[in-house]
Amino acid sequence: MNTAPASAVPTSPVPALYPCTITHVRTTPRRYALRHRTYLWLIDPDRPPRLPRPLRSLARFDPRDHFTGDQSSVRAGLDAFLAGHGVGLDGGRVLMLTQARVFGYVFNPLTLYWCHGPDGRLRCVVAEVHNTYGGRHCYLLRPDAAGTARADKRFYVSPFFPVDGGYRMRVPPPDHRLDLTVHLDREGGRALTATVRGTRRTVSGAALLRLALRHPWSPLLASAAIRVHGIRLYLRGLPVQPRPDDHRTPENAT
Repeated sequence: MNTAPASAVPTSPVPALYPCTITHVRTTPRRYALRHRTYLWLIDPDRPPRLPRPLRSLARFDPRDHFTGDQSSVRAGLDAFLAGHGVGLDGGRVLMLTQARVFGYVFNPLTLYWCHGPDGRLRCVVAEVHNTYGGRHCYLLRPDAAGTARADKRFYVSPFFPVDGGYRMRVPPPDHRLDLTVHLDREGGRALTATVRGTRRTVSGAALLRLALRHPWSPLLASAAIRVHGIRLYLRGLPVQPRPDDHRTPENAT
């Protein structure tokens, strides 16, 4: 992997909201596209947003939803993961892009952590992937100056792809715009491209309420949409790849 660039922490304030469009395009063995609209949070996990009591059920950031799920905080889980890979942030700031719990439910296909040293320079990015079977896995990324990093695929996500090939991820830190791309390359060519595009919104009670009304119970609907599209692909004759037994539980978060 490439060495992380000497980029500084983005100056835009956090927390922030990103109404966004997420698109998945499969190119093999049959072309198929999935698109849905939602909203994501950009937060500092050391200083999660404090919402008015009536709105707290619309956004909760729970340590059990990330890494091994048994740490006292999200930041503690991140630091433990990084320590296991010989990386220390020495108290540097972290930016976390994620979906919050809404009415007690959350589904996070991808959570990203931009990890900085105390001098504000980016040291690494962690991509935490969740599948619809309750498993999760983390990739330690070292983006280049363009924000692009590569990683071998190590985790079962889609029932229609085996655990092979590699990812090429473009993960520049969000600022006014959110612009992420993930390619899955397998032998024979590109199999999948996923994009996340959005625009920053300032966090306020009114802004959150508008997004929650526009995308009610957003994590649950996203999870349901993935399952519905999986059924459609299965009915179109795509073969299901067996799921490895060790890709079923949070213990994969290493």
